[in-house]
Amino acid sequence: MDALIILSIIAFWFCILLFLKHFWSFLSDKRYVLGRVSEVTHVDPFEKKEKKKSRRAQIFSRVTKYADDFTDLGQRINFFSENHMVEEWLRKSGNPLKLTVSRFQGLKIFLLIVGFFTGILTIIMGLPFSQYMLVFNPIVGYFIPIVLIRREVKKRQQQIRAELPDFMDTVSTSLQAGVSLDNALREVIRYFDGPIREEFSRFNQEIDLGVPREKAYRELLKRNDNEEFQSLIKALIQGMDLGIPIAKTFQIQAEELREIRQEQVKELAAKASPKVTLVTTFLIAPVSILMIAGLMIMNMLMGENSIFNLF
Repeated sequence: MDALIILSIIAFWFCILLFLKHFWSFLSDKRYVLGRVSEVTHVDPFEKKEKKKSRRAQIFSRVTKYADDFTDLGQRINFFSENHMVEEWLRKSGNPLKLTVSRFQGLKIFLLIVGFFTGILTIIMGLPFSQYMLVFNPIVGYFIPIVLIRREVKKRQQQIRAELPDFMDTVSTSLQAGVSLDNALREVIRYFDGPIREEFSRFNQEIDLGVPREKAYRELLKRNDNEEFQSLIKALIQGMDLGIPIAKTFQIQAEELREIRQEQVKELAAKASPKVTLVTTFLIAPVSILMIAGLMIMNMLMGENSIFNLF
């Protein structure tokens, strides 16, 4: 009977591993087929993600429609969130939830009121620390939108910094092959996903609508405060004014960006060394000393040569 149970367990895990193997093969084949279909039919394989984002924005808009009733009050109570600050945050975050400045200001007050009522509910239910929640919950509700939108801004700029070198190398290679800048951008961004793709897709749309190229570049600068990205766009503007080859601009910027990232990694490594020393000094070393001292004391009290054996 025991042998049968062991065989059943082995067969179960074998089937699980077999399932995972075939499932991984299915995902790989699916990714390959989507890529081939997009190449043949010129269909964007990331279009579904954009639809999911817009659907999420619609759901969020329905849920927060009550925040519109508090927009006037929210624009008056604008601690740490004045209108020009909110407008800048929404622009630099890509505004994935399609918020307006007025709705954002109303959302703060709406969540503050929700936090106040949840605090009253905790008092009625008699939960521990409910008297503090009556004050703490409204404050949290007020600052949640501010913290989330600022975190989204930081996350988006970090994604741009991470994807920018590969993007610039790919565009530089396409330009050196004789492809124009607009066509190179249209082709390259199809293989990227995230803020880089969003920004240059919008740039191409503005160019198609007849917006002057320099103005489209300026709009890119307004929507992003990443230093490396701004350096690239400013170099493109300068190259356009001075007639410098664009391919050379992308190549030089990619090399400089990689050097900057290497220096940043070295700087982080140098900063990590004192932290490790601090942890070793104040945590590991005292614990090690206590363990050694404890063993010495135990040996003195309970070992063969303990002090009690002397009497």
